[in-house]
Amino acid sequence: MISKKLEDAINSQINKEFYSAYFYLGMSAYCTSLDLDGFANFFHVQYQEETFHAMKFYNFLLERGGNVVLAKIDTPPADFKSPLDVFVKTLEHEQFVTASINNVLDLAIKENDHATASFLKWYVDEQVEEEATVTKLVNKLKLIGDNVGGLFIIDNELKARVFNPPAKGE
Repeated sequence: MISKKLEDAINSQINKEFYSAYFYLGMSAYCTSLDLDGFANFFHVQYQEETFHAMKFYNFLLERGGNVVLAKIDTPPADFKSPLDVFVKTLEHEQFVTASINNVLDLAIKENDHATASFLKWYVDEQVEEEATVTKLVNKLKLIGDNVGGLFIIDNELKARVFNPPAKGE
């Protein structure tokens, strides 16, 4: 059985993961409106990943005998200045999610909940990858500046991205 404190923390994280999905779906729509189909695809894949992350927390909480309490999802931003602005906001958001997951892990460690700590390791590793990917894209977009050709090269690269849910147990 999971403690009430961890149950509440995981429910909060479920909400953050669903918000992240909503956040990225809005970014996908913004990129689609600019006819940047690769960027739109990148964020649609992010939407799928975040939904998967939320459901992974959801299932874990139920498996541990906790109660899932779904909360209201805040409205994400809809206006952006540029593709670079979208990715800067993405990096800031991923850093926020990383901090949140670290806080849940700290609580699990404090409560000697080894099962939850083990479960959260996957998310810690995932966040390292998420932040690294987005940081590279921010740096590429800064490097190309106003070069439309460079923007279209990155857009074309991002079209190839697909969502591959991890195998059970990963």
